[in-house]
Amino acid sequence: MQQQHVKYCLVILVMSLLASCVRDKPQTPLKTSVTINTDHKVLITNEGNFGWGEGTISLYDPISKTVVENYYSQQNNSAALGNICQSITKYNNSYYIVMNNSNKIVVVNTGNFIKTNVISGFNSPRYLLPISYHKAYVSDLYANSIQVVDLNTATITGSVACFNGTEEMALVYDKAFITNPNSGYCYVMNTSTDIIVDSLYIGEGVSSIVVDRYSKLWVLANGSSTGNQSGRLIRFNPITLNIEQQFMFTSHQSRNKLCINKTRDTLYYLNNGVYQQPIKSTSLPVSPLIPQGNKRYYGLGLNPIDYSIYVADAIDFVQKSKIEIYNPNGNFITGFNAGIISNGFMFE
Repeated sequence: MQQQHVKYCLVILVMSLLASCVRDKPQTPLKTSVTINTDHKVLITNEGNFGWGEGTISLYDPISKTVVENYYSQQNNSAALGNICQSITKYNNSYYIVMNNSNKIVVVNTGNFIKTNVISGFNSPRYLLPISYHKAYVSDLYANSIQVVDLNTATITGSVACFNGTEEMALVYDKAFITNPNSGYCYVMNTSTDIIVDSLYIGEGVSSIVVDRYSKLWVLANGSSTGNQSGRLIRFNPITLNIEQQFMFTSHQSRNKLCINKTRDTLYYLNNGVYQQPIKSTSLPVSPLIPQGNKRYYGLGLNPIDYSIYVADAIDFVQKSKIEIYNPNGNFITGFNAGIISNGFMFE
């Protein structure tokens, strides 16, 4: 009896070990089966917490109201993008995802969102501006230069000296206009020679830039952090560099995320709420189209399909952001959760 008991215990022990091995074996993560309307979708860039949080991309289908979290990770065998997902740009058949704190740009295919390349060697990249089929400029938060990238080889091929802290850029008449909040200037780059040929002083904190229907440039300056200089909204001529219209803000609130609608005749920006301003307006709007209340609006986007307004509430900058969708009149439509610290949108 004792020998049978020992054999029985050994059998139980072996079976337990085998079961343990099966449980501990890494399992291939299952991808969520999601039906997405490929004609119209929204990609949301989520920064993630600086230094320790992973940046992500959320995918939203406005038709089915389906949300896919960590879309890049799902399509790339659970791989992570990196830290601080700053911006995304679509050009040719690729998306260029700028990862600020990870000092790289991840290139993915537009069809399946699978990674095709990585452009590395940056200091702290912010935005990518396509110049031609094979060339792009990349702004940088800390480098004293603009990086020139070859899109075909996915490599940095050169740099152009520029005061550190370059942000959003725009392309008009074969010239690149580069904002710099630290210097307060908008620099003008000859895209044929990759040489900065001129500059225009806008004001401290300038970082947002858009092109209107008349090919005029609008820039938004936040003002100085000390309050010595108030913010301003300026329209200037890209050929003469003459300032044609200037709106001065009286309070020292944070103004950013300047956007323009599909017809390029109406501006939108964040200023403790969402403000709307036609480009032909002769004064600043008195009240917001969408009040912020006790929320923390951090991202803003305009859907060109139905002119709806997307606003990202970062809440406490730790938990997932809340995305709110409003109609053009500022009436709430719906909302959903995205990743941590949602900062921008790409509409297709």
